[in-house]
Amino acid sequence: MTASFAPFNMAFLSWVALVPLFVALNGASLKEGLYLGFIAGSVHFITLLYWIIVALGHYGGLNIFASIGILLLFVSYLALFPAIFSCLFLFLKDCLFYGIAVSACWVSLEYARAHLMTGFPWCLFGYTQYKNLYFLQSADLFGVYGLSFLIVLVNVSLWSVIFKRRNKGVWIETIITVVVVFATLGYGYHCLSRPFSSQKHVKDIKVLIVQGNIDQSVKWNPDFRRKTITTYMDLTEKGIISGADLVVWPETSLPCFFQDNKSIQMLLAGLVKRGGILVFGSPAYSMKGGVLRYYNRAYMLSPYRGGDIHVQYYDKVHLVPFGEYVPLKTVLGFINRIVPAAGDFEAGNKIKLLTADGLKIGVLICFEAIFPSLARFHSQIGANILINLTNDAWFGRTGAPYQHLSMAVFRAVENRLPMVRAANTGISAIIRQDGRIVAKTDLFRRTTILHSINIYRYEPTFYVRYGYLFPVLLIFLSVLILIHRLKVQKMVSAQ
Repeated sequence: MTASFAPFNMAFLSWVALVPLFVALNGASLKEGLYLGFIAGSVHFITLLYWIIVALGHYGGLNIFASIGILLLFVSYLALFPAIFSCLFLFLKDCLFYGIAVSACWVSLEYARAHLMTGFPWCLFGYTQYKNLYFLQSADLFGVYGLSFLIVLVNVSLWSVIFKRRNKGVWIETIITVVVVFATLGYGYHCLSRPFSSQKHVKDIKVLIVQGNIDQSVKWNPDFRRKTITTYMDLTEKGIISGADLVVWPETSLPCFFQDNKSIQMLLAGLVKRGGILVFGSPAYSMKGGVLRYYNRAYMLSPYRGGDIHVQYYDKVHLVPFGEYVPLKTVLGFINRIVPAAGDFEAGNKIKLLTADGLKIGVLICFEAIFPSLARFHSQIGANILINLTNDAWFGRTGAPYQHLSMAVFRAVENRLPMVRAANTGISAIIRQDGRIVAKTDLFRRTTILHSINIYRYEPTFYVRYGYLFPVLLIFLSVLILIHRLKVQKMVSAQ
């Protein structure tokens, strides 16, 4: 129904994707609308998230029936949002500026999905436009929610003009929709025509991304550990010859505790002395209050005065529920984790930058890249580049790696920061501040990317300054419209 089409470069379908649902809802009761919305949502989310079966079954060790059961349970929860939307679509019929009201309700529900139960803003409607550079630029104003609103507004206008009565209100709202679409395109053209040189230049760097393509089924096998490290070292040595300033390895690229392994520390220190800054992922632990706590950590090693190596790290603050930890563990503790690592992971206690040689790096580890607020906070505290370390091997050869990439593109545009994305099995990529993917890898290929990046410091974007102002205003508008509609219904009933 929405973003599941994005990997196949069929983003144009999103502009008409809701019209069939609107046609089906025409004349339906609220109860029927609830059923129709739930069915439509279920079909959409099954086709969007089918890769969960691969993650749970092939890599998580669950049998096919348990994997399908978990997928259907999750889909049933997510399908409630389009079900509620369908009811609101019917309930608000004949209200003034119907398209705006319906679009506001859609964004309100997307915002709710992004925050309820730890949040799952995977492939919101706006993400379908990640390759549409002219529409994409508006993300630095309103984030992904702005495009979600616009796409729904276009869908409602098309349905109204083609299938609904032709009254004055419909045509006025259609004109408003056309104006907003062209204003968005105009803004995109303006942004893309601005040279980066008009911004404050920080520095130019040559980045080496190393994609080790380590099979998830053997990644944590101690017997395979030396081969994994050798793979990354060999690929990096070849890139260093070309003068890389920054080397980036994926999430948990070191399948061991870096903090304890002196031999690996010396090995990587030698690499840094020859090749500049190294950012990589590794599990970590600490003892707090007599309790052993584990972290999903990103390390940065950089040359320091006197030939020393400076070590900094960032611990992942937004963990994957049921993957890296079990929420409500006292109630749901019987559920096994997906990740075959020792113990539960603990969330990091704060977001912080990794800094060296003029670079102020905001790190997003895997799942964190789908949460706009995390990248935004990095930008607010001064980041001039974003790095996304991820391990998409869990997804197999499905649409999920492409979906994951599409969301990372928005983080670059929202904050006007370049994004370096290192993925174990792909898709690794370099994304410019305007959302252009200037280099990327294929899936399941052992390879590297060596590419120059121009680091500029933009003034904080409207989105960085005001964050979720747009969706919050739409939520407020939705509530006012619903209250007004309820009052009208009550008055009609009283007569």
